[in-house]
Parts: sequence; C-alpha cells; structure tokens
Amino acid sequence: MERMLPTESDSCDHPSPQVVDRQQQNLNIAEPLRAILDEFQQLACLGTGQVLVVGASSSEVAGQRIGTATSMAIGQQIVDIFLQWSSETGCQLAFQCCEHLNRALVVNRQLAMTHGWQEVSAIPVPGAGGAVAAAAYRKMSDACLVSAIAADAGVDIGDTLIGMHLKPVAVPVRVSVQSIGHAHLVLARTRPPLIGGMRAVYSREEAEKRWLAK
Repeated sequence: MERMLPTESDSCDHPSPQVVDRQQQNLNIAEPLRAILDEFQQLACLGTGQVLVVGASSSEVAGQRIGTATSMAIGQQIVDIFLQWSSETGCQLAFQCCEHLNRALVVNRQLAMTHGWQEVSAIPVPGAGGAVAAAAYRKMSDACLVSAIAADAGVDIGDTLIGMHLKPVAVPVRVSVQSIGHAHLVLARTRPPLIGGMRAVYSREEAEKRWLAK
C-alpha cells in the first residue's frame, strides 16, 4: 500500500469548535497587525509596483495547530488590514493558499496578467486553501489564483512557508514583536543578487568616483 505523506490538517487532537469559537470572539489582531505593517514599511520601504506575499494560518493565530481550527473571522481581520495597508502604500498583495492547493496565491487578475503569472483553477475555502486565502478571494476585486510568483517581500504568520514565492535574495526584517495572536511572525524583504566579484562596485557614490577618475 502506498504511504501517504502527512499534511497540515492531519491531527489526532482536533480542538473543540466551541472552545475555538470562544477564543476567536475575544481575539483582536487588527491593531497589532497594522502596527507591525507600519514598522515593516519603515524598514522595507515597499511601494507602487512591488508585490508582498502574505501567508497566514488562522489556526496558529488562535493558538491551535496549523490546519486544525480554521477561522474565517480571523482570516477576514487579517485580509482587511493588509488591503487597507496596500491601498495606502501602493504595494500589491498576493495571499498564499495552504498546502492543499499547492500554496497557490490569490491575486488581482490584472496584476497576474501584467506579470504573466500562470492562472490555475480553484476557489480557496476553509479546509482547502485556508481562511485567509478564502477571505482574500471574497474581498478582492476580480480575484484569481496563480501557481507561483516572485515577490519583493513577504509576511509569514504561523510558519506557512512563503519562501518559495520570494525573489532571491531574501533578507529577514526584524520588528519589535515576534507574534500575531499566538502565531509566530516572520518578515522578509528581497534584494537583487550581488554580482561581479572583487572588482564590482555596489555603491552609487563609489561608482561616481570611478566614473570621474577616468
């Protein structure tokens, strides 16, 4: 018999839905998440034309194992804050689905066409895509799913493994808090790879000196 690999939703101890719902009603993550994004923006300086990939587990935010306590209420809070931040900064968003949709991403269709991203056919829902991706698909205008992107930066809430959708070279960004709700938080920006070896110049100031010296 073929051995099946474990997935994010495999668990012998699924939490009681009543307990999870009570936790979610008292969980307000909007204000701390917005504060984190503002701090991140100061450090990463993202703007118009750039893309931020967002991965988030509503289960982890609620203090449960990833894939075991999906919450549309938490997912909607997360999506609303990111969309507000995007409208103010001009940075575009891509919301990563869970493993069951191969970590495809919810994006605006025009953005997908502009970048030539490969569209795939699925609609994210709780249990197959995740609450955050599902909320994003419902909320975003003309949303679609794409198989892969190369984003300029990323926010990972709950160790959802967004690295596969970041450009090289990824650089961690440290902010003053390390969690949202109960979920571990990781932030990253990217930079172009440095090329050329010992003779290469990476500073504009140094380049100006070299140009004027010849």
